[in-house]
Amino acid sequence: MAAMALSGTGLFTPAASISNDELVAAFNEYVRRHNKAHAQAIAEGNVTALQESSTEFVTKASGIENRYVMDKTGILDPDIMCPRIPERSNDKISILAEMAVTAARDALKASDRTTADIDGVLVACSNLQRAYPAIAVEVQDALGIDGFAFDMNVACSSATFGLQAAADMIAAGHARAILVCNPEICSGHLNFRDRDSHFIFGDVATAFVVEPAANSVGANAWEIVSTRLKTKFSNNIRNNFGFLNRAAPEGIGTPDKLFVQEGRKVFKEVVPMVSELIVTHLADNGVAPESLRRLWLHQANLNMNQLIARRVLGRDPSAQEAPNVLAEYANTSSAGSIITFHKFSDDLKHGDMGLLCSFGAGYSVGSVILKKLGGAR
Repeated sequence: MAAMALSGTGLFTPAASISNDELVAAFNEYVRRHNKAHAQAIAEGNVTALQESSTEFVTKASGIENRYVMDKTGILDPDIMCPRIPERSNDKISILAEMAVTAARDALKASDRTTADIDGVLVACSNLQRAYPAIAVEVQDALGIDGFAFDMNVACSSATFGLQAAADMIAAGHARAILVCNPEICSGHLNFRDRDSHFIFGDVATAFVVEPAANSVGANAWEIVSTRLKTKFSNNIRNNFGFLNRAAPEGIGTPDKLFVQEGRKVFKEVVPMVSELIVTHLADNGVAPESLRRLWLHQANLNMNQLIARRVLGRDPSAQEAPNVLAEYANTSSAGSIITFHKFSDDLKHGDMGLLCSFGAGYSVGSVILKKLGGAR
């Protein structure tokens, strides 16, 4: 089978950002208002008083210091605490497609490709804007790409699953090259009134081009040495929002229609699952962990990432070996590992090895061993 390559990446970052201080201030104001409004019920023991948060708590729990968002005002308003993103008419490009197109243009430029070189578009992300038509088909139309397009959702692992799907379709002769986009408006499904999770997510979009390694001419092109995917059902990360909610109106607006997780269980169960898959994947391909120049891990939690890297490398990783973008971007779901790759890969040399890995709800894990094609020899 001909070798495939990840030949270029792109990134769209929203203009607005929210610091921990700003987010915590808004949350604490909501808490004070809630506790005041329910003071008598709290005193009688019928309502539990809400607990304020702190910047120190957020940073220690996650490593997050900031996040970019599509709407800042609504999130920081204690009466709203939700982004306000107006619907667009059907003759206007949707916001998710618009974000994807912006990232896609950068990815095409980085891979030294035009839309005429692309035969397929995948939109692989956690939070799709609508059921149909597919966002991917809209992106295809906006870019003027002739071929096929479809959406796919494997939560935070969507990008790596999309990468393998693209590589497999090209290898089977269904396309010359495929564009994979990961637009994420994670703020839309986040409960900003939940102390344990209101700080986790940010908004962003990434994109990348997959094509045969022999055709790749991008300066930062990487051979896809091997991919491995794994899923295992778990309820510990869940979002029950969907079109069937209208058929059960008693559940509309309940907390499970937003992001919910059992954080401690996720940490305990996902870390060994991811670590074992990476170690086994490397061993099966004859790649020694110490030969990896870089780990581009899903950006979910700093403590989780450091522990996974430690288990893979057998020692504490340096900041260069396992870079993170959590402090600036927060958790951006499927886009997280691609942002990290986008920002921390072009300094490596021809022949250097690295590993791209995403993991999340499902549970799902995607591992990709990469070898640099471009760069200095």
